[in-house]
Amino acid sequence: MTTHVPSMLATHALALRVGSRTLVENLTQCFGAGEIWCVAGANGAGKTTLIATLAGLRSPAAGHVEIDGLALRDWKPARLAQRRALMPQDVRDAFSASVLDIVLLNRYPHLAGWGWGWESDADRAAAHAALAQLGLESFAARDVLSLSGGERQRVALAAALCQDAPLLLLDEPLAHLDLHHQIACLEALKRWVSIESRTVVLSCHDLNLARRYATHALLLDGRGACWAGPVRDVLTAARASEAFGHPLALIRDGPHEALVPALGAATPIEHTYDR
Repeated sequence: MTTHVPSMLATHALALRVGSRTLVENLTQCFGAGEIWCVAGANGAGKTTLIATLAGLRSPAAGHVEIDGLALRDWKPARLAQRRALMPQDVRDAFSASVLDIVLLNRYPHLAGWGWGWESDADRAAAHAALAQLGLESFAARDVLSLSGGERQRVALAAALCQDAPLLLLDEPLAHLDLHHQIACLEALKRWVSIESRTVVLSCHDLNLARRYATHALLLDGRGACWAGPVRDVLTAARASEAFGHPLALIRDGPHEALVPALGAATPIEHTYDR
């Protein structure tokens, strides 16, 4: 007899609305272990709204979200924080603190004892390990207020990893990063999701990086419709052109592919170049 194992994250007939606008309508989708999902779409299509809803910070207009087969409304906050971590789009620091202490803040779901207790040696080791995954070992003693926007973004991702939750929800984690650090962060996420039963859902504007690193994509058109599935089945020239309102071309050069603006073209096209 086969035992059914629920998906780590699932939506059931989910609807998202902002004012009179319908961003998502009737989304039923499972997000499985070992998968990296990219949420894509034009500005205002609902990427941030969706991720906030998946995290339980926003109530849907209809339907519901489940984690480990249990509706979000039935989770206790501390236990939920052990199962899912959220990296918001905007991170603002109100006071001076070391980078290590900022990352340690995300260990709070694992603290025990009266008044939540204090960080243990294991918590500090987890924080140092998270920084090391992103090449930030030398930043531990730095004042967070002295960091650039890109450096702060990487610290925020390290903090999310340090939370050690198997479901990671990331809103624009590559914002403010140069290409080198975008690749490094995506490589770190690829390694992270390969360990045990882990799932990543991230929003990203770079369709080509998504096609390279994500296993699946959820493409929003901002009018209620969406496409979900394996990344290269979803992020096609035709579907991306429709969602972004501009014709795109899929360029192929041997094993390499890239979506680029199809200047002057009325419809999506494909090009293949021989070396």
